[in-house]
Amino acid sequence: MSKTTTLCMTNLRPTLAGAARESVHCGLNQGSSGNLSVRSRGGFLITPSGENMASLTADDMVEMTLGGEVEGNGRPSSEWRFHRDIYATFPEAAAVVHAHSPFAVALACLRRDIPPFHYMVAMAGGTDIRCAAYATFGSQALSDAVLAALRERRACLMANHGLVAWGRGLSAALALANEVEALCGQYLRACQIGEPILLSDAEMREVLEKFKDYGSRD
Repeated sequence: MSKTTTLCMTNLRPTLAGAARESVHCGLNQGSSGNLSVRSRGGFLITPSGENMASLTADDMVEMTLGGEVEGNGRPSSEWRFHRDIYATFPEAAAVVHAHSPFAVALACLRRDIPPFHYMVAMAGGTDIRCAAYATFGSQALSDAVLAALRERRACLMANHGLVAWGRGLSAALALANEVEALCGQYLRACQIGEPILLSDAEMREVLEKFKDYGSRD
């Protein structure tokens, strides 16, 4: 490993650990549920398996190659496969957030997509937010299902599981995961009253066009 790569890893470790703790603070995760990662030179850093997310430190972060090999010490999250595959599939993805947040889990257990009931659905990159097919956690089958649901998207639900979102940086990925969780809660509440009125394809295309230069980018 080069000195440059080592320095890069040194800087990323506390950043990723802080983002993991933030995911608990904002209600996306609890206990050892969920996982986060950030792309690094030639691979990625990921949160460890089975550890309390609220107390993770820089030293707990696990370094992996895009070939799925662990560099150094630590046991990576069991979900490392879809993190690796997201980085391999989406060159612009710099960070991935996976969460077991309450509303996303509730909707994912119904195995329902999030339709265009609100224009903010477009924040995930398309006219809807898909729910990936169910597969056992940590399996390659789950990663394959997630990648299918993420086609032309930056976030999806995972059947009977939770949500996953990627971004051009950790703050962007966390923000999108929070937005998807909020949308899940809003959609579930609307469905309790009646059938939400959906925006048309033309209306969503207009929003997607406006979102191309919306806000700041990581």
